[in-house]
Amino acid sequence: MSDLQRSFQKSKLARFPLEPPMPLNSHLGALDEIDDEEGQDDLGGEENDIDSRMDTPSSPCSSASSTSTIRPLFARPEPRKKASLEPLPWNQYFSSSLYLLHEPTSAVFHAYLTSPTNNGPLFVTHHGAGSSGLSFALLASEIRKILPAAGVLSFDSRGHGETKTPNDEDLSLPTLSQDFVTVVELAKEKCGWGKMPDLVLVGHSLGGAVVADVAMGGKLGGNVLGYVVLDVVEGSAIDALQSMQTYLSTRPSGFTSLAQGIECTRSRTIRNPASARVSVPALLLSDTTPSESSGDSSPSRPWRWRTDLAKTQPFWQGWFVGLSKKFLQARGGKLLILAGTDRLDRELIIGQMQGKYQLVVLPEVGHFLHEDAPGKTAGSVSFFFSFHFFLFVEGDGDRKRRGLMGEVGTGGWEQLVEFYKRNDRSALVLPPKVSDMYK
Repeated sequence: MSDLQRSFQKSKLARFPLEPPMPLNSHLGALDEIDDEEGQDDLGGEENDIDSRMDTPSSPCSSASSTSTIRPLFARPEPRKKASLEPLPWNQYFSSSLYLLHEPTSAVFHAYLTSPTNNGPLFVTHHGAGSSGLSFALLASEIRKILPAAGVLSFDSRGHGETKTPNDEDLSLPTLSQDFVTVVELAKEKCGWGKMPDLVLVGHSLGGAVVADVAMGGKLGGNVLGYVVLDVVEGSAIDALQSMQTYLSTRPSGFTSLAQGIECTRSRTIRNPASARVSVPALLLSDTTPSESSGDSSPSRPWRWRTDLAKTQPFWQGWFVGLSKKFLQARGGKLLILAGTDRLDRELIIGQMQGKYQLVVLPEVGHFLHEDAPGKTAGSVSFFFSFHFFLFVEGDGDRKRRGLMGEVGTGGWEQLVEFYKRNDRSALVLPPKVSDMYK
């Protein structure tokens, strides 16, 4: 640095005010830049005076007077606000709670319902083992955001939730499938629907096996437009049964409070806190009597599981054997949503390559994918319905679109129109055997 440059910097620094306060390190850093080539020994007394004033405890630039404004480098972070564990009411997600009496068997099925409007479809859901109808609460809300005219019927299977039957321990697949059909028919009668709305069946885990069996049996006739299976595949499900007892042995048999049950379930299986707050309370029951299965006689953990999954072991194999074949062969549109591609078995891989069904893989979710990511799941389910079953009406000589979805981009509508044109069967004349497949 030349003498002229050094003289200019000295005079400029001398004119700097002491206010506002300047951190010590940043000021010294500025001086270090001046001394890059010459060193601090060549600086005049004027700069040393500045340094001496900064080192004075009474100076506003001293470190002693600015400790309240400088945060230590390794300061302990402020604790995060603890998430609420208060239960959420069901009526935030459904419009009504129904108790459907089946007089021939005296069974009372409990269901949550939001009725469809304007000829909208009805999504009928079946939960997995140990869950309840509220497992689909957030998904139902997200579906109606995308399809405002759609309805959702989500019921508690026998042995689960508030459903009561003469034999709650009979959880065989034929019994559960018949219960599914019964609930749909009872809801139609209860709500006074003139005709059965278009149905989209949705099942998670065990529920996926039930909806595939119902679709394969054809007991709901042509009203079933399609069915959706959530994270269950025959091969991986049967393999997982070998470790099911180990999982159940590590699961707490009871909880001291409802909040503890919500927190435990949220940390172990359901990753979405909001979904855990609405679905977990329906899985627990306050009971001060000793648990027979666990042998725990302590009344300090009164909140226990409504459904004893260990007692359902005789039915495990029957739930999933033949699932892939039913899923591929049943009539209607097919959608499989998985939490990972490693869950696919050989039969489904071949079927997917042949284009027999639609596959969606959701990353970063657990087994309860419809609870962990209800928005993404609802988007896949709603687009699946609209893509396959879009409605059109004629008017003024032009084909107009009448959909059940909200506003969609122009490109999306064009794709739906092209799909409809390619799959419009009204002008086809098919051989008798082929035409029977579409009845």
